Amino acid sequence: MVPASAFGMVLGTAGLANAWRAGTSYWGLPEEIGSGLTIAAVIVWVLLAALFALKWLVFRKEAVEEVYHPVQCCFVGLLGVSTMLAAGALLPWWPECAKALFWAGFVYTLAFGVWRTGDLWHGGRDPSTTTAVLYLPTVAGSFVTAIVGTHFAGAVFGQMAFGAGLFSWLAIESVLLHRLLTAVELPEAIRPTIGIQLAPTAVGSVAYLSTTSGPPDILIMTMFGYAVLQTLLMLRILPWVMKHGISASYWAFTFGATSLATAAIKLAQRDAGEPIEQMAGVAFVLANVTVGIVALFSFVLLLRGGLFRAKRIGDAGGIA
Repeated sequence: MVPASAFGMVLGTAGLANAWRAGTSYWGLPEEIGSGLTIAAVIVWVLLAALFALKWLVFRKEAVEEVYHPVQCCFVGLLGVSTMLAAGALLPWWPECAKALFWAGFVYTLAFGVWRTGDLWHGGRDPSTTTAVLYLPTVAGSFVTAIVGTHFAGAVFGQMAFGAGLFSWLAIESVLLHRLLTAVELPEAIRPTIGIQLAPTAVGSVAYLSTTSGPPDILIMTMFGYAVLQTLLMLRILPWVMKHGISASYWAFTFGATSLATAAIKLAQRDAGEPIEQMAGVAFVLANVTVGIVALFSFVLLLRGGLFRAKRIGDAGGIA
């Protein structure tokens, strides 16, 4: 069975495609690589969406359990997020289909985010189950809506979505950091989910740049600076995270890493100057290395039949 967390592969691949397209515009990198990654992201999305739908038809009990699982639940929101990214990828080649996909993904993302967040507001949650996956329904959903939606519904729509993501991120981050600092240590099996921690500020930076124009202002530089700090923190705790060994769960790091590179390149394009120009190159290399390593290990696991390994619903399960 395909876990909802598998859609993280779409986010990482699409994120790297965006970074390469930005690199093509800024450095003159080969356009074919960005296009190839874009096509790959769409193909992965089609396959995973079909397998996920099949799971709901054949293994409905397990699918429902995933929706209500304290850790896995929020990954279900990635179906809508990845659909919007697929829509953005298809826009240059098939605009009518892209538009329909975007609105379908947006409606799903909004509905799931409101439903899941309202459910969480009931209280009674075990603090030990609080992880960075809480960002996915409202923060990732809103920021990706801003990035992609600007092309379909205009800048004002994108700016509203950015605001929804920004304040959701700030609220959830305080809860998550309190949990990390005061509650029990994250179990080894779900430590890779902490890679999602990099995504809000990095993806949010891309969202802000996608909905604005002109020279970089203090808000975007503040957000980008925090994204750099988060990256350094990810590198600092990586040995602790990897005690369980590397697996496909590390796709959780890819969307944040690729978005950091895209944001840096876009800032350099807007004449942010030093040290952004130098940081853009470093972030771009880091993004490619991150996705490349995770994709390689995922391919090996796929050949061994262990990519979507079966686990009890009480475990972290699947991939992130």
